[in-house]
Amino acid sequence: MFKRLTLIALASATVLGASYAQAAQQLVPAKSEVRFAFRQMNAPIEGRFRKLSGTVDFDPAKPQASKADIIVDIGSIDLGNPEGETEARGKGFFNVPLFPQARFTAASFKPLGNNRFEVSGKLTIKNVSKDIVVPFTIKPEAGGAMTAEGAFPLKRLAFKVGEGDWADTDTVADDVQVKVRLSLAPAK
Repeated sequence: MFKRLTLIALASATVLGASYAQAAQQLVPAKSEVRFAFRQMNAPIEGRFRKLSGTVDFDPAKPQASKADIIVDIGSIDLGNPEGETEARGKGFFNVPLFPQARFTAASFKPLGNNRFEVSGKLTIKNVSKDIVVPFTIKPEAGGAMTAEGAFPLKRLAFKVGEGDWADTDTVADDVQVKVRLSLAPAK
């Protein structure tokens, strides 16, 4: 009887553990987004990047073993204003011909409780890399899918975004709030 209960307990633990374990995840670009907000001449401006890609291997039960590498196509900037988008792609801001991508590579994940985590890693924009920490929440979905949502502040001038006349923080604020929503599905 004891052996049978032990086997049932082990089988149950294996099944329950499998429901939390996640295989490598695939980013679902159509359901993912990187948004940002800043102030220009003291007026609030919001935008987004329409194209991103990457790989994520995230297990909420073992966040320390997780990995992520996210690439943002800077040329896909959307400000809702074609003139502003052309300026943002130009040499004075992102200089897309020389620096077409931004990249975040995770170094470590830390659990915070209640499906909340923190990821630390390197954000690279215009060949400038800075360590950042992003708190995020995981929302499990059907079929092993999940959504990760987080936000973090950054200083645009630390990444040389806005040079020359555009370095004036009275015109364009240095503070940028970034919001990320990544839709993740089990890799095929």
